[in-house]
Amino acid sequence: MPGKFRALFSATARRSKPATLLAAGLTLASVSACNTGSVLSLQPAVDVGAQTAAVPQYTGMQRLVPSNPYMTQAAYPRMDEPMSPVEQIPASEVDCRQQLKRLDVAYTDLAPIHEGQCGIDYPVKVTAIGSVEMKPAATLTCDMAATFAAWTKNELVPSARWRYFSGVKTIHQGSSYSCRNIAGEGVLSEHGKGNALDVMSIELNNGDDIDVRKPGLFAFRTRGFLNNVRADGCQYFTTVLGPGYNYDHRNHFHFDIKNRKSGYRACR
Repeated sequence: MPGKFRALFSATARRSKPATLLAAGLTLASVSACNTGSVLSLQPAVDVGAQTAAVPQYTGMQRLVPSNPYMTQAAYPRMDEPMSPVEQIPASEVDCRQQLKRLDVAYTDLAPIHEGQCGIDYPVKVTAIGSVEMKPAATLTCDMAATFAAWTKNELVPSARWRYFSGVKTIHQGSSYSCRNIAGEGVLSEHGKGNALDVMSIELNNGDDIDVRKPGLFAFRTRGFLNNVRADGCQYFTTVLGPGYNYDHRNHFHFDIKNRKSGYRACR
């Protein structure tokens, strides 16, 4: 009797073996389809130790002009931190913020930024100047924010109304605070101090989006407007560089308040 049971069990096992192997194969295939690593090892499906092609690599300070103001040297988004409620600021910074309020600047105080030789002791993040939006929001020193706001209200907006019969809706900027050297030089850029801003285009309320790149030969109105932008800016900033100056500035206006002992202003 036991012999009969053993024979019956062996026959059943032989018949079920192909089905068992088929089931195991399907299971293995389904696991492999969900995992790019080996199913026979404990490797992760994604190589977490390497940078993907979608994220650019940077070494040292950023040298691109303009750059993304929200990308750090490691190419990860820089998170803005609000100023601590107990943070004490000098009287000059208090006075500057009063000026921002008089100019109707929408801003937020940020925590101090210190990145090697770069940084801002008392940064502000500007989102709008009156009804004119700043996109993206610009991280600057208070002095630079106040200077840019005064130029926007007193020169840029009136010039747009005169040339285009329209108000300014948005200033599209390409770089505010950014830790980097001047392109091709070993000198720290004013962007690394929060004293500079790059303007890429100016969007009007009537729908016109004025690209600051050098206009065509017969674009008389645009040419006149951009000439006003450059000339009027020289009354407020110590540096105004734009299209026509060099290749790095072919697509934007660079404004800064660099402190020069001689009082020299670079307007090109």
